[in-house]
Amino acid sequence: MKSVILSSILPLAVAITAVVGVASGASATEPDKQFFQSAEGKWVGPGEIVAGKYKGTKFNCSFTGSTPDGKMGMTLDGGCRVGMFTQPMSAKIERKGRDYKGSFMGGAAGAGLDIIGGNVVDARKVVFTINRNQLRGVMQARIPDDNSMTVTVAVRVQDQLVPVIGMSLKRVDAVEVGSIAPN
Repeated sequence: MKSVILSSILPLAVAITAVVGVASGASATEPDKQFFQSAEGKWVGPGEIVAGKYKGTKFNCSFTGSTPDGKMGMTLDGGCRVGMFTQPMSAKIERKGRDYKGSFMGGAAGAGLDIIGGNVVDARKVVFTINRNQLRGVMQARIPDDNSMTVTVAVRVQDQLVPVIGMSLKRVDAVEVGSIAPN
């Protein structure tokens, strides 16, 4: 059962942490660049499925975010763990023409999701549209300060967006975990 959660629900959570915005217009704006740069680095933290069949399931994730050389966008690599099961996760988003397009775990044609639209609201927040078959929804990522990120995934049920996944990540690249202080 836990592996079913990792393969079907957690892809949404990871796609969220891709934390990429979709901007309209022909050129990237300063808030786009600021958001992508602020999402670079190592992030860890808990998440929970807050609605649906697996409501109450808790998981922990670890990701490394980077921006592609010479392109606007983001790559995120890492994984999420539920109990003893760990699922590798990756996402890639790049500017294509006037929009950002992306995929998580191979996109909807594979085992993952397509990122098909959205908006960089400001240098600290992005909202974008996700798609897989009949599943339609949105992901919101907010970086309220330099060391924390909150991510929410909501899916469309009839005419309402229902939150289904929430994550609270902390930056860990500035701290050496497990290091021993010199004498």
